[in-house]
Amino acid sequence: MGVIPAAAAFSLAVVTMLVGLVGVILPVLPGLVLIWLAALGYGLVEGFANMTLWTFAGITLMTAAGVSADIWLTQLGARLGGAKLKSQLAGLAGGAAGALVFLFFGGITAGLGAILGSIAGVLGAEYLRARNWEDALRAGGGWLLGWLASTVLQLILGVLIIALFVWQVLAR
Repeated sequence: MGVIPAAAAFSLAVVTMLVGLVGVILPVLPGLVLIWLAALGYGLVEGFANMTLWTFAGITLMTAAGVSADIWLTQLGARLGGAKLKSQLAGLAGGAAGALVFLFFGGITAGLGAILGSIAGVLGAEYLRARNWEDALRAGGGWLLGWLASTVLQLILGVLIIALFVWQVLAR
């Protein structure tokens, strides 16, 4: 063991993970990435003595699935809402632009900018394509439902990751 006592390292990791869990719901914190970083930090401090590399690999895979869900579930939702490929791509571009703008002006609110930019991208592109607000709103609503599904999935994965981490460390 290094400079940090095991109990303190574990406590810090769990508190950081719980903050990350809040970040899954509030788009101002990096959510699952913060949970993953806490597990990584703990593993490095402990030399992966109390958390196996297999457990960390599982945590990494669940994190990757959850983080990528923001892309694939929102695009699936937009598609189910009637958005065409160009509108979905506009949503991705709008999300990236919104994140950059909010990051520049608002710091940690880049997640909120990504959400607003994505919705604006899908709505705008779908309206320009169909010239119909009803279709545009249906596509934007589909994107929003996809985002909500992504958030629920990330919340479930976050709880599973934390439970796996705590179980693995306390079982040793």
